[in-house]
Amino acid sequence: MDRGAAGRHSEAMETLAVTAIRTEFTPEATYLNTASTGLLPARSVTAMREAVDATAAGRPADMFEDLEASRASFARLVGVPASRVAAGASVAVYTGLVAASLAPGTEVLTAEGDFSSLVTPFRVRQDLKVREVPLERIADAVRPTTGLVAVSAVQSADGRIADLPRIREAALAHGARTYVDASQSAGWLPIDADAYDYVVSVAFKWLLCPRGVTFLAVPEDFGGLSPVFAGWVSGERPWDSCYGPVQELARSARRFDESPSLFSYVGARHSLALVESVGVDAIRAHDVALADRFRAGLDALGHTPVPSPGSAIVSVPGLGARQRELSDGGIEVSDRAGNLRAAFHVHNTEGDVDRLLSAL
Repeated sequence: MDRGAAGRHSEAMETLAVTAIRTEFTPEATYLNTASTGLLPARSVTAMREAVDATAAGRPADMFEDLEASRASFARLVGVPASRVAAGASVAVYTGLVAASLAPGTEVLTAEGDFSSLVTPFRVRQDLKVREVPLERIADAVRPTTGLVAVSAVQSADGRIADLPRIREAALAHGARTYVDASQSAGWLPIDADAYDYVVSVAFKWLLCPRGVTFLAVPEDFGGLSPVFAGWVSGERPWDSCYGPVQELARSARRFDESPSLFSYVGARHSLALVESVGVDAIRAHDVALADRFRAGLDALGHTPVPSPGSAIVSVPGLGARQRELSDGGIEVSDRAGNLRAAFHVHNTEGDVDRLLSAL
C-alpha cells in the first residue's frame, strides 16, 4: 500500500471509529452544546443505573475500582503515569490548591476573560499579583518576575486555542511554572501533560463523563503543592486513615484527591474508555471538520465568527440572542457574552451543521 493510500485508509478507519459509537447517544434535539455539557454515552448511563440500584438494594459495589480505572484512563489520554493524576470534582478546588502553594507576592499571569474557576482563586489571595493580558499576548508577557502562567488550552467563551508551546517556552525561559486548564480541550485536542507543571480538566464536557469528575496532573515531585485539603482518601492506606490525622499521605498524586463522587466515577470509567477506543486524533479530525463546515456556511450567510482556526468551538458575535429561539426549534447551542457558541463532537453529523445553518 503506498503512502497516500495508507493515509486514506487510516482516515477511513478513523471515520468508522467515530461513526461506530454514534449509537451510544440518543439526543432528542440537535445537540451542539458540548462546550457546556457533554452527552452521556448509553454504556455510562447503564453502569450508573446499575450502581444506584445495587446501592439502593443494600449491595453497593466497590466503586473505588471505577475511580482507579478512570484515573488510569485519563492519565493515558494526557500521557503521564496514573501516579501523577489526582481525582476530584472541581477545577476551582484544584486552582485553589495551586494558589495556596504560591509564596506571597508571586506574580500570576492569566488571559483576559478566561474561565472564572481558573482565575478567581488567585484573585481571592490578595497577596498575589495577578496580571491579565489578551490571550494572544500571553507568551510575550511572561517576564522574570512571573511565577506562574495560568491559562485555558481552549477558551470557553469563543473556542480560541492558546499557543501552549510558545507559552511553555517563555515560562521555561523565565523560570515560571505553568498551569493549564484543559476542560475545553481534553477529549478532542491532544495534550501532553508532561510538558507543563499542572494540567487540570473537568470531564463532563468533551470527555463525556458525568458531572463531579475532575482530574489534576502534577509533576513527579508534586510541583511544590501541599495537600491542604487532605482527608482519609489522601492516605497511603485510606481505610487505615479514617480516624485522627492521616499518618502517611499517599506517595502518589492521590494525596491531592477529593473524597470522590463515586457514582459519577462509575460512569466516567466507561465514558473515558469510549474516548480511548476512538482516539483523540480521530475525534479531533471529526469535530474540527464539522466546525470548519459551520464556518464556511457562516461566511456564505454573511456572518463572521471569532477567529479560532482548528477549534471544535465556533462563536458568532451578535447572534447569542437567538439561542432561545434555536432551542425552541430543537437546536441546542449557547449564548456566551452575546455570541452564539456552537460546539461539535462525536455524536454530531454534517446534517446537524446544516440544520443550524438553515435555522440561521
